[in-house]
Amino acid sequence: MSTLNNSGEPDKKEFTFTVYTENQIGLLNRIAIIFSRRKINIDSLNTSPSEIESIHRFNIVINETEDVVRKLARQIEKQVEVLKVYYNTNEDIIWQEMALYKVPTDDIAEKVSVERLLRENGARAVVIRKDYTVFETTGHREETDALIQVLQPYGLIEFVRSARVAIIKDSEGFNRKLREFERLEPGEDVIENEFLNKRDKVFTM
Repeated sequence: MSTLNNSGEPDKKEFTFTVYTENQIGLLNRIAIIFSRRKINIDSLNTSPSEIESIHRFNIVINETEDVVRKLARQIEKQVEVLKVYYNTNEDIIWQEMALYKVPTDDIAEKVSVERLLRENGARAVVIRKDYTVFETTGHREETDALIQVLQPYGLIEFVRSARVAIIKDSEGFNRKLREFERLEPGEDVIENEFLNKRDKVFTM
Protein backbone atom coordinates (compact mmCIF):
# COMPACT_ATOMS: atom_id res chain seq x y z
CA MET A 1 0.00 0.00 0.00
CA SER A 2 1.39 3.42 -0.99
CA THR A 3 2.32 5.91 1.72
CA LEU A 4 1.20 9.54 1.46
CA ASN A 5 3.48 12.57 1.36
CA ASN A 6 2.86 15.95 3.06
CA SER A 7 0.55 16.99 0.22
CA GLY A 8 -1.67 13.97 0.78
CA GLU A 9 -0.58 12.36 -2.47
CA PRO A 10 0.97 8.87 -2.81
CA ASP A 11 4.76 8.81 -2.50
CA LYS A 12 6.83 8.06 -5.57
CA LYS A 13 9.75 5.68 -5.23
CA GLU A 14 12.11 3.68 -7.39
CA PHE A 15 10.67 0.50 -8.90
CA THR A 16 12.36 -2.09 -11.11
CA PHE A 17 10.34 -4.04 -13.67
CA THR A 18 11.59 -7.49 -14.65
CA VAL A 19 10.02 -8.45 -17.97
CA TYR A 20 10.36 -11.89 -19.59
CA THR A 21 9.71 -11.88 -23.32
CA GLU A 22 9.92 -14.29 -26.25
CA ASN A 23 11.04 -11.74 -28.83
CA GLN A 24 12.45 -8.24 -28.51
CA ILE A 25 12.20 -7.12 -32.17
CA GLY A 26 9.86 -4.12 -32.15
CA LEU A 27 8.83 -4.79 -28.56
CA LEU A 28 11.19 -2.24 -27.05
CA ASN A 29 9.55 0.54 -29.04
CA ARG A 30 6.05 -0.52 -27.96
CA ILE A 31 7.10 -0.69 -24.30
CA ALA A 32 8.67 2.78 -24.57
CA ILE A 33 5.39 4.12 -25.97
CA ILE A 34 3.50 2.75 -22.94
CA PHE A 35 5.69 4.92 -20.69
CA SER A 36 5.82 7.99 -22.94
CA ARG A 37 2.01 8.15 -23.27
CA ARG A 38 1.83 8.47 -19.49
CA LYS A 39 4.71 10.99 -19.53
CA ILE A 40 6.84 8.69 -17.36
CA ASN A 41 10.61 8.89 -17.68
CA ILE A 42 12.58 5.62 -17.83
CA ASP A 43 15.64 6.03 -15.58
CA SER A 44 17.36 2.83 -16.70
CA LEU A 45 16.70 0.15 -19.32
CA ASN A 46 18.64 -3.08 -19.81
CA THR A 47 17.94 -6.05 -22.08
CA SER A 48 19.79 -9.34 -21.87
CA PRO A 49 19.41 -13.09 -22.30
CA SER A 50 17.68 -14.76 -19.36
CA GLU A 51 18.24 -18.07 -17.60
CA ILE A 52 15.89 -19.64 -20.19
CA GLU A 53 17.13 -20.28 -23.70
CA SER A 54 15.52 -17.97 -26.33
CA ILE A 55 13.78 -15.93 -23.61
CA HIS A 56 14.92 -12.32 -23.10
CA ARG A 57 14.84 -10.34 -19.88
CA PHE A 58 14.24 -6.59 -19.55
CA ASN A 59 15.11 -4.55 -16.45
CA ILE A 60 13.31 -1.18 -16.48
CA VAL A 61 13.70 1.38 -13.68
CA ILE A 62 11.24 4.22 -13.05
CA ASN A 63 10.29 6.51 -10.18
CA GLU A 64 6.55 6.35 -9.60
CA THR A 65 3.74 5.45 -7.20
CA GLU A 66 2.90 1.78 -6.69
CA ASP A 67 -0.57 2.26 -8.15
CA VAL A 68 0.84 3.59 -11.43
CA VAL A 69 3.49 0.85 -11.49
CA ARG A 70 0.85 -1.85 -11.05
CA LYS A 71 -1.16 -0.50 -14.00
CA LEU A 72 1.96 -0.28 -16.16
CA ALA A 73 2.86 -3.89 -15.36
CA ARG A 74 -0.59 -5.05 -16.50
CA GLN A 75 -0.34 -3.03 -19.70
CA ILE A 76 3.13 -4.38 -20.54
CA GLU A 77 1.94 -7.93 -19.88
CA LYS A 78 -0.76 -7.49 -22.55
CA GLN A 79 1.91 -7.36 -25.26
CA VAL A 80 1.81 -10.60 -27.27
CA GLU A 81 5.50 -11.45 -26.81
CA VAL A 82 5.57 -10.74 -23.06
CA LEU A 83 5.41 -13.86 -20.88
CA LYS A 84 5.58 -12.34 -17.39
CA VAL A 85 6.14 -9.00 -15.66
CA TYR A 86 7.35 -8.50 -12.08
CA TYR A 87 7.87 -5.18 -10.31
CA ASN A 88 9.88 -4.63 -7.12
CA THR A 89 11.20 -1.89 -4.88
CA ASN A 90 14.95 -1.58 -4.27
CA GLU A 91 14.52 -3.43 -0.97
CA ASP A 92 13.22 -6.49 -2.85
CA ILE A 93 16.09 -6.86 -5.31
CA ILE A 94 19.86 -7.23 -5.53
CA TRP A 95 21.08 -4.77 -8.14
CA GLN A 96 24.24 -3.31 -9.59
CA GLU A 97 25.42 -0.83 -12.20
CA MET A 98 28.84 -0.76 -13.86
CA ALA A 99 30.73 2.47 -14.60
CA LEU A 100 33.87 3.43 -16.54
CA TYR A 101 36.05 6.49 -15.84
CA LYS A 102 38.76 7.84 -18.18
CA VAL A 103 41.48 10.04 -16.68
CA PRO A 104 44.90 11.34 -17.87
CA THR A 105 47.56 8.84 -16.83
CA ASP A 106 50.18 11.49 -15.97
CA ASP A 107 47.81 13.40 -13.67
CA ILE A 108 46.55 10.36 -11.81
CA ALA A 109 50.05 8.94 -11.37
CA GLU A 110 51.57 12.19 -10.11
CA LYS A 111 48.87 13.42 -7.77
CA VAL A 112 47.46 10.37 -6.08
CA SER A 113 48.32 6.86 -4.99
CA VAL A 114 46.51 4.78 -7.62
CA GLU A 115 46.52 1.66 -5.47
CA ARG A 116 44.93 3.50 -2.54
CA LEU A 117 42.38 5.17 -4.82
CA LEU A 118 41.30 1.83 -6.27
CA ARG A 119 41.08 0.16 -2.88
CA GLU A 120 39.06 2.93 -1.23
CA ASN A 121 36.50 3.04 -4.05
CA GLY A 122 36.31 -0.63 -5.00
CA ALA A 123 37.61 0.18 -8.48
CA ARG A 124 40.15 -1.44 -10.79
CA ALA A 125 42.17 -0.29 -13.78
CA VAL A 126 41.00 -1.98 -17.00
CA VAL A 127 43.19 -0.01 -19.45
CA ILE A 128 46.47 1.79 -18.72
CA ARG A 129 48.00 3.78 -21.58
CA LYS A 130 50.56 6.50 -21.73
CA ASP A 131 47.94 9.16 -22.38
CA TYR A 132 45.00 7.87 -20.31
CA THR A 133 43.85 5.27 -17.78
CA VAL A 134 40.37 3.73 -17.57
CA PHE A 135 38.97 2.66 -14.21
CA GLU A 136 35.95 0.40 -13.71
CA THR A 137 33.73 -0.01 -10.67
CA THR A 138 30.45 -1.77 -9.95
CA GLY A 139 27.89 -0.74 -7.35
CA HIS A 140 24.80 1.31 -6.60
CA ARG A 141 24.20 4.72 -8.15
CA GLU A 142 25.51 6.65 -5.13
CA GLU A 143 28.74 4.61 -5.20
CA THR A 144 29.47 5.19 -8.89
CA ASP A 145 28.54 8.88 -8.49
CA ALA A 146 30.96 9.20 -5.57
CA LEU A 147 33.92 8.14 -7.71
CA ILE A 148 33.07 10.90 -10.21
CA GLN A 149 33.68 13.46 -7.49
CA VAL A 150 36.91 11.76 -6.45
CA LEU A 151 38.30 11.78 -10.01
CA GLN A 152 37.17 15.27 -11.09
CA PRO A 153 40.26 17.01 -9.58
CA TYR A 154 42.49 14.67 -11.61
CA GLY A 155 41.12 15.70 -15.00
CA LEU A 156 38.23 13.27 -15.54
CA ILE A 157 37.91 13.01 -19.35
CA GLU A 158 34.95 10.69 -19.76
CA PHE A 159 32.39 8.87 -17.63
CA VAL A 160 29.76 6.31 -18.63
CA ARG A 161 27.44 4.14 -16.56
CA SER A 162 25.56 1.01 -17.59
CA ALA A 163 21.87 0.32 -17.10
CA ARG A 164 20.80 -1.57 -14.00
CA VAL A 165 20.93 -5.34 -13.74
CA ALA A 166 18.79 -6.84 -10.99
CA ILE A 167 17.93 -10.17 -9.37
CA ILE A 168 14.74 -10.58 -7.32
CA LYS A 169 15.57 -11.68 -3.75
CA ASP A 170 12.53 -13.79 -2.85
CA SER A 171 11.84 -15.52 -6.13
CA GLU A 172 12.11 -19.09 -7.31
CA GLY A 173 12.54 -17.73 -10.81
CA PHE A 174 10.38 -17.64 -13.89
CA ASN A 175 12.23 -20.71 -15.17
CA ARG A 176 10.44 -22.99 -12.71
CA LYS A 177 7.03 -21.49 -13.49
CA LEU A 178 7.62 -21.96 -17.21
CA ARG A 179 8.67 -25.58 -16.75
CA GLU A 180 5.56 -26.27 -14.66
CA PHE A 181 3.39 -24.76 -17.38
CA GLU A 182 5.08 -26.93 -20.03
CA ARG A 183 4.37 -30.06 -17.96
CA LEU A 184 0.61 -29.43 -17.92
CA GLU A 185 -1.38 -31.87 -19.99
CA PRO A 186 -3.23 -30.30 -22.94
CA GLY A 187 -6.51 -28.84 -21.70
CA GLU A 188 -5.53 -29.08 -18.04
CA ASP A 189 -5.93 -25.33 -17.54
CA VAL A 190 -9.54 -25.45 -18.81
CA ILE A 191 -10.62 -26.02 -15.21
CA GLU A 192 -10.52 -22.24 -14.84
CA ASN A 193 -13.24 -21.84 -17.48
CA GLU A 194 -16.13 -20.00 -15.86
CA PHE A 195 -18.69 -22.14 -17.76
CA LEU A 196 -17.18 -25.51 -16.84
CA ASN A 197 -19.49 -26.20 -13.93
CA LYS A 198 -22.49 -24.74 -15.76
CA ARG A 199 -22.19 -26.75 -18.96
CA ASP A 200 -25.63 -28.35 -18.58
CA LYS A 201 -27.27 -24.92 -18.48
CA VAL A 202 -25.04 -23.50 -21.20
CA PHE A 203 -25.68 -26.30 -23.68
CA THR A 204 -29.37 -26.86 -22.91
CA MET A 205 -31.77 -25.39 -25.44
